[in-house]
Amino acid sequence: QVQLVESGGGLVQPGGSLRLSCAASGSIFRRSFVGWYRQAPGKQRELVAAITSGGSTDYADSVKGRFTISGDIAKNTVYLQMNSLKPEDTAVYYCNSYSDSLGYDYWGQGTQVTVSS
Repeated sequence: QVQLVESGGGLVQPGGSLRLSCAASGSIFRRSFVGWYRQAPGKQRELVAAITSGGSTDYADSVKGRFTISGDIAKNTVYLQMNSLKPEDTAVYYCNSYSDSLGYDYWGQGTQVTVSS
């Protein structure tokens, strides 16, 4: 069982930046898809950014140009750099590691991001 722990959330002003980390207890990069999701109160969970073990990335239209996902294989950690934050970005952010070929789907507990003046 791989454990995922998110960190780096907090309260920031609009236009500010945060760097979220997703630390895994084991390897999450081989034949896997790692994504950052978020869920705001009263809304469904949505995929924000994703990265594959091959380094390919993708982003939701709402965060393109502002968020960057990256990974550190040696540290088994995935990051989400969040710039130019908006109040609409306020949500609980979750890290997910999924592999269809290896048969796992792991989720972290989430970290709160609040963007407010």
